[in-house]
Amino acid sequence: MGGPIALSPRLDLPAASALMTTLKEHDDGDLILDLAEVKHLGALCLQVMLSAATSAVAQGRSVSLVNASDRVIDQLRVMGMTPEAISRGRQ
Repeated sequence: MGGPIALSPRLDLPAASALMTTLKEHDDGDLILDLAEVKHLGALCLQVMLSAATSAVAQGRSVSLVNASDRVIDQLRVMGMTPEAISRGRQ
């Protein structure tokens, strides 16, 4: 499908199912997640993103998170993650 996937501003429990569907629809080519609009990133959506990244890496696709704000990076850090760690998938 190509191109960055623009993620919703609030990635919390109610958004997890839609996020999973969106990421499954983009199962070809590199996985580029655009976090420009994201203001809140919850643990369940982080798990969905990490699962999609792990699958993409296993298929030989590259994964990148772009335009993450300092706020989102702080939220990731609190959960023990970084954009770089997600890009590597579960390794």
